[in-house]
Amino acid sequence: MTATATLALFRAGDLRTDLAGLDLGGLSVVTEEAAPATEIRLIDTFDAQIAAKGRLLVATGDALMLLGEGGILTQDPAEPDFVERMPAGPVTEALAGVVSPLRTLMTVAEGALSHAPVRVLDDYEKTHLRGDAWVLATADGTVTIFDLRALRGYDKSFKQFASALAGARGGSVTNAAEACAVLRGEDPTMTGKLRITMTPDERAFRAANDIIGAQIALARRNEAGVIADLDSEFLHEYRVALRRVRSVISLFKGVYDEKQTADLKARFGAIMARTGALRDLDVYMLERDRYIALVPAKFRGGLEKLFATFAGNRGEAQAELAAYLGSKGYAKEMAKLEKLFDRPKRLGKGPEADRHALDYAKMLIWKRYKRVCAIARSIGEHTPDEDVHELRIHCKKLRYLMEFFAPLFGDEEVRTLIKSLKRLQDNLGAFNDYSVQQAALQDMSEGLTAGSKSDAVEIATSLGALVTVLHQGQVEERARVTDSFAAFDALETRAQFRSLFKPEGAAT
Repeated sequence: MTATATLALFRAGDLRTDLAGLDLGGLSVVTEEAAPATEIRLIDTFDAQIAAKGRLLVATGDALMLLGEGGILTQDPAEPDFVERMPAGPVTEALAGVVSPLRTLMTVAEGALSHAPVRVLDDYEKTHLRGDAWVLATADGTVTIFDLRALRGYDKSFKQFASALAGARGGSVTNAAEACAVLRGEDPTMTGKLRITMTPDERAFRAANDIIGAQIALARRNEAGVIADLDSEFLHEYRVALRRVRSVISLFKGVYDEKQTADLKARFGAIMARTGALRDLDVYMLERDRYIALVPAKFRGGLEKLFATFAGNRGEAQAELAAYLGSKGYAKEMAKLEKLFDRPKRLGKGPEADRHALDYAKMLIWKRYKRVCAIARSIGEHTPDEDVHELRIHCKKLRYLMEFFAPLFGDEEVRTLIKSLKRLQDNLGAFNDYSVQQAALQDMSEGLTAGSKSDAVEIATSLGALVTVLHQGQVEERARVTDSFAAFDALETRAQFRSLFKPEGAAT
């Protein structure tokens, strides 16, 4: 008989020993002797793009294996890299449509893999399902993947087997994304998300310290990836965490005294400043293909030369930042900051330090929300670009505050409002990007030393064409601001903001 369907089931733990106890309604499971375990590396992107598509990629000494939905694919071993730079084969062919060309593959966990053939039989010992139980184990967890095929006429046995597994130990893992999180020891989709508890009567001082402490920890988790230059996303997440720290210091006015606030701003600002050059170059390199595609073919040669120079500059900037992050001075400073917020007795308190977190949060969020609405409603056709940039900044601050205090108001309710804010933020972000990119590209090009005078002319001409296109994009985004705000300013959204955040007695 031939297989008519395939099924991949993910469960936590090593379930091979539990199969005999499953109630399969007259069916039974036969597991053959497991093959010897082999050492593996779990491969994925920074943000688990492979797992998000229902697959797990593992590297053994002999092969690359893609497990999960769609069956098992294998090809010769290869080191993780950008997919387009890896050897051709069925695995990389499948990954080409899954992994972004801007993301590199990397080892995200190490462990062991073993498998055993599995058959599901009826009372007459007739095989209904056939396949393998693959067991992946790392220091953080264990996952079993059942890769099964139903023989012709026995598709219903899939449902029986899947239903039985749903009630078995390990039912909390039901897909590749959850399996990946278990094996990695963290949920990569939650990178950058706060994981703190907060109560309404908690003091604002403690809330600020907890948020900053959590963000310092997030930044430090990304240091090794930045130093190893695995993926530009590590630096991005590192900077986001530090930016949030600085936002708490600035937005939580009155929680720290003036001297403490100035000291913290200076210390975190000095660390952040070290990352700027590399991040700017990362952004340009990530945009390379898009920029080149934006201009007519006759201008592309100059841009390619420009980006070749950027690539060289990036190497130098990365080496400089890696040396800083690996230095004793940096390690000492971060250890001091971690200790400061872990044991905050030495932090100078301000007049709002002992205010209840809920009251304080409502005051901050409502004030910022009203400011966003006031600026947005004043924007018209002839409003200066500076006012549009100011609106973007206030929207970002509003979102940070909502995210910081989400535990006090209900994560789901806050997520709904943030989603309504996101379209306006995306529009304003694109507008700002176009503006910043035009100015930055022109400034950077002036400092470049081209290989020859003709190269310099070619680069300048190509840049002129690119800046013209970027300016047009900025104009188009500028025209969308009013519509984006109108969508955010819907009656239902306004009512939700009032219900959640308006302090008692505050003006509407």
